[in-house]
Amino acid sequence: MLDSLVEQGFNFFTFRDYLDSPQSKKSIIIRHDVDNFPINSLKFAALQAEQRIKGSYYFRVVPESWDEAIIKEIASMGHEIGYHYEDVSTAAGRLRDLGTKRLRDKEAVAEEIVKIAIESFSENLEKLRKIVSVKTICMHGSPMSRWDSRLLWKYYDYHAFGLVGEPYFDLNFDEVMYLTDTGRRWDGNFVSVRDKMFGGGDMESKSA
Repeated sequence: MLDSLVEQGFNFFTFRDYLDSPQSKKSIIIRHDVDNFPINSLKFAALQAEQRIKGSYYFRVVPESWDEAIIKEIASMGHEIGYHYEDVSTAAGRLRDLGTKRLRDKEAVAEEIVKIAIESFSENLEKLRKIVSVKTICMHGSPMSRWDSRLLWKYYDYHAFGLVGEPYFDLNFDEVMYLTDTGRRWDGNFVSVRDKMFGGGDMESKSA
């Protein structure tokens, strides 16, 4: 795939650079959401670096994704590192474990979850920033959760954290073609819960 794109004369951007640079019709952003097996991401990052192609790698702050040595090594190749946040879904799990089902009003539940989630988001972002520079974020779909982590931005502004972009909000999908391999298939957007090029502004919870 990389060989073909290079041969066709595409220009490669990290997500951050794409936001800052003049954009042509021959532009490509390769975004990697490192959900599991960061060693595989490291191998692909090396392949990209061999072709002088930069990509954007988004890491979760969970054991199956988090590897400080790999994060540093990928960044050292010139790739962008971002935070793959899932703080709303994890906060919802914590509230459930704490037995807060007494909150029956949907909006009240959402507000309680967001209070916990924004603290978690800030702590995790800072944890990643202690390793590398982070200027963009991308939500993790958390397909097993009823809650969408983009709910945070109904109540807060991620720019206040010194961030410049979130793909689901800061790309115009009327102008940008989005391809995803969600579910290990190129038509995964049809079955994905949240990895879609529409609905990014829909901050409502999927929870009853």
